[in-house]
Amino acid sequence: MTSNPLLNDWDTPFGVPPFEKIDESHYLPAFCAAMAEERAQVETITTSREAPTYANTIEELERCGQNLLRISRVFFGLNSSHSNDEIRDLARQMAPELAAHNDDIWLNEGLFARVDAVFKQRDALVLSPEQQRLLKETHKNFIRAGAQLPTSSQQRLRQINSEVAELSQAFAQNLLAETNTFEIHVMRREDLGELPASLVSAAASEARHRGHDDGWSFTLAQPSIEPFLQYSPNRELRQRLFEAYAQRGDNANERDNNNVLNRLVTLRWERAVLLGYKSHAHYVLSDAMAETPERVYELLDKMWQPALSMARAERDSLQAMMRDDGSDEPLRGWDWRYYAEKVRQQRFALDEDALRPYFELTAVRDGAFLVANKLFGLELRELEGVPVRHPDQQAFEVLEADGTHVGVIYMDFFTRESKKPGAWMNALRSQSKLDGEAAPIVTNDFNFLPATAEMPSLLSFRDAQTVFHEFGHALHGLLSSVTYGSLSGTNVPRDFVEFPSQVLENWMSEPEVLRLYARHFETGEVIPDALIVKLKAAETFNQGFATVEYMAACYLDLAWHTLTAAPDLSPAAFEAREMERIGLIDEILPRYRSTYFSHVFAGGYSSGYYGYLWAEVLDADGFEAFRETSLFDARTAGKYRRLLSQGGSRPGMDLYREFRGRPPVIEPLLERRGLV
Repeated sequence: MTSNPLLNDWDTPFGVPPFEKIDESHYLPAFCAAMAEERAQVETITTSREAPTYANTIEELERCGQNLLRISRVFFGLNSSHSNDEIRDLARQMAPELAAHNDDIWLNEGLFARVDAVFKQRDALVLSPEQQRLLKETHKNFIRAGAQLPTSSQQRLRQINSEVAELSQAFAQNLLAETNTFEIHVMRREDLGELPASLVSAAASEARHRGHDDGWSFTLAQPSIEPFLQYSPNRELRQRLFEAYAQRGDNANERDNNNVLNRLVTLRWERAVLLGYKSHAHYVLSDAMAETPERVYELLDKMWQPALSMARAERDSLQAMMRDDGSDEPLRGWDWRYYAEKVRQQRFALDEDALRPYFELTAVRDGAFLVANKLFGLELRELEGVPVRHPDQQAFEVLEADGTHVGVIYMDFFTRESKKPGAWMNALRSQSKLDGEAAPIVTNDFNFLPATAEMPSLLSFRDAQTVFHEFGHALHGLLSSVTYGSLSGTNVPRDFVEFPSQVLENWMSEPEVLRLYARHFETGEVIPDALIVKLKAAETFNQGFATVEYMAACYLDLAWHTLTAAPDLSPAAFEAREMERIGLIDEILPRYRSTYFSHVFAGGYSSGYYGYLWAEVLDADGFEAFRETSLFDARTAGKYRRLLSQGGSRPGMDLYREFRGRPPVIEPLLERRGLV
């Protein structure tokens, strides 16, 4: 026992982290102690005089490093959701240290020899299907980490891994600083146009937070910039905000990401070649459902031209609306959302502002919880007095219908300068049964605008979908029921992990479900049927834009990572060449330009950003199983829960076929997006 809470047993409700006892000074000594402990555990396996067996090698390796894992999850969760200078400095320091520590394990010749010996006996061993999967995955992960490379290549691989880890942290921290720095302060009320009252109040609160006595402040955070571009009639201000967003990480300042990403791309290519692959994309995708870049391009190319044709038609419609509005200027990127909203109102009599009062944050959250209850019988009860890492965090116990404990979920909804952009799910503890039942603890993080003194937090339709999306990831972690933590929950290929999250989005907008949770925050009125009809009628509106901007980013990711040499152009020039190749129209940017594409340069989606589309094929087809029966059909929900429960213990396509009774088909996706 020590005075460091990270190194003690956590005597807390359900074993959640004792956040209130942990401060910045605890992390470094905890990391050092936990790495030393794991090195000793590995040494014990490696030097054992017993012949290698599944139990004394594969399972013991699974047990290794559990303290390091739980410390890392707490620390990097904090670094994402509520960082400060000290945390960010330590993250930069620890990234290469942890990379070197992992290399010491994966490149340990004696350890791999024992793993390889067990793997070679696999046909003679009596193992369960999950044990066979763990053995195969463990052996494969050693190979993919370079265990079979000659010593000289391994030494270079260590250098690459260390530098890649540092660069990824630098990319993320540059982006956070760049996003937080910019502000437009508006003094004229007319420049806000028809901005919803809740967002006007939030912008006023932001202005006061930034030291202004009056006016409204808008930032590059998504909940701030998106509605401003949608509602402000001031074209000059829209352009300033749009261009500032589009230039993040590309301003030739101390936060510039150009050299960072060029170096990352070069190192990733070199590492792939060392490991025997043509490119980084070939390396990554060899362990994904797609298997090869060619199969990814096949999917993208099948959808690109129909989506691009739709986007061109949308552009022409918006240009006409712009002329009707008295402007002879050509439509630009900073005009698209503004005139799309005008066309939406004209064509469907649907004003997004009219929707927000029905999507108050707590009601949307409870709607997601209700869907989990009706599908799986789960109950979520808010926990009082449980340690949290930030006052905004809410904690809930998840229970079966009979009261059996399932796990704990933390939800942290609001944007702040200490939180990275976007929305995500993490596991603080993965479900496992190896040494007794370990119940999962998961987190959902978002970046919504908080309530103000005048208004609650009202979500856009897309924000409400995001709540269901991330809760779908959480359910994947919570409903896991496997033996080994490394195979549980969301520990699945990148192009399968988005399936459970995206499929849950479908319930959010179904009329039957909307009537259960979408109530006016002031009157309690259920969302009117007339508004639901308009919503359904407008489902494919602006889908050309949405599909094209997303797919352009997919193509950009693959272009960077199918390189078979170091980049010979600046990121801007490289990006322009690729966008010209695919024919992207000037009025649309990729959803993420290179210098702020954190999914692929600071996250785990390199060569995998297409995964949302790949998984959408599964989710559109998979949701049809419920349409063919009913939204909450018990038998179908039971089959789907079985899929979720198996985590990564079986290949994703096998799980999908078992659930659906056949492979997926693409037609439901094309129909959903209006591309047929």
